[in-house]
Amino acid sequence: MTTLLLARHGLTDLTGPVLAGRTPGVHLSEAGRAQAEALAGRIAGVRLDAVVSSPLERCRETAEAVAKGRGADVVLDERLIECGYGTWTGRPLKELAQEPLWQTVQAHPSAVTFPEGESLADMQHRAVAAVREWNRRLGLKGVYLACTHGDVIKAIVADALGLHLDHFQRITADPAALTVIRYAPLRPFVLRINDMGELRLPEDSEEKDGGENITGSDAAVGGGPGTT
Repeated sequence: MTTLLLARHGLTDLTGPVLAGRTPGVHLSEAGRAQAEALAGRIAGVRLDAVVSSPLERCRETAEAVAKGRGADVVLDERLIECGYGTWTGRPLKELAQEPLWQTVQAHPSAVTFPEGESLADMQHRAVAAVREWNRRLGLKGVYLACTHGDVIKAIVADALGLHLDHFQRITADPAALTVIRYAPLRPFVLRINDMGELRLPEDSEEKDGGENITGSDAAVGGGPGTT
């Protein structure tokens, strides 16, 4: 099963009050750099076959903290870039919350195309396509980290859970948090969402018989043994 570690970038000075979007030159803040270093430590024991990132600076800097010391290069993938928010980019969220479109973003995001920007449906399509291509490239034993943005992560997770995009606002992706998805031949398995703890991945060899499906291609009957 191909294992994807989805990481949101660390904090910037704009995270929270402003919709940074694709604004160039938005770097990690001091707190964000500390979060990126902590993220690297939390997954230090996990083998990574690739470290992939959105091309925006805040994601690249977070991914570089993870790649440092692993002898790995960060590969940029344009398909993991932030949603194109168009004329909403750079505006305060308090101001955007007064826009008529805001309620549609919250309740019916599949219908949203941002003014002079991208639709959320198109964003999900290209982000999921990127994940599927990396899965094929790295194979069933591949493990990789992709550093991207909150809405992109939520859209990928919604796809993995089989949720309509209109439900993706129910998913949370905090700065420097990890979401872990395993892609099996039949379906994805979401192992963690918005996790801030140390990560240990179960190896395929740890899957036993006695109620669990040892092929890794289907759900365990009875729930499975979990991990230790």
